[in-house]
Amino acid sequence: MLWIKALHLIAVIAWLAGLFYLPRIFVHYAEGRAQGEDVRRLIVMARRLFGFMTMMALLAVGFGLWLWFGYHDSGRWLMWKLCFVAGLIGYHIGCRVLLARMRAQREFPSSRALRWFNEAALLLVVPIILLAVVKPV
Repeated sequence: MLWIKALHLIAVIAWLAGLFYLPRIFVHYAEGRAQGEDVRRLIVMARRLFGFMTMMALLAVGFGLWLWFGYHDSGRWLMWKLCFVAGLIGYHIGCRVLLARMRAQREFPSSRALRWFNEAALLLVVPIILLAVVKPV
């Protein structure tokens, strides 16, 4: 089961790397587009990164479910953690919506709004880590 836990952590770290970096690409896209720069490369980068982080998200969730069913743990800390994980999945879907807007070159949020959006992932990740490590409830 320790191998599954290690694979889960690797997938989570890779997924989070994408979730933290993709909104930065969005910021650069919004700023470059506002200045009339060529932003086509950012669209390609964002699309490829989204594909990678989606694969990692699926692996993280799959290994997480394997751990959940393997350990048969159902403490309140886990239920709260899963709520925050659901929020992180929602954030991932929000990134997909922004990517679709980017690829269609439709109206896009300001770079300031995207900077705030970028910080939202951390607000979900910190409680997940604290709940998984400390198990306070």
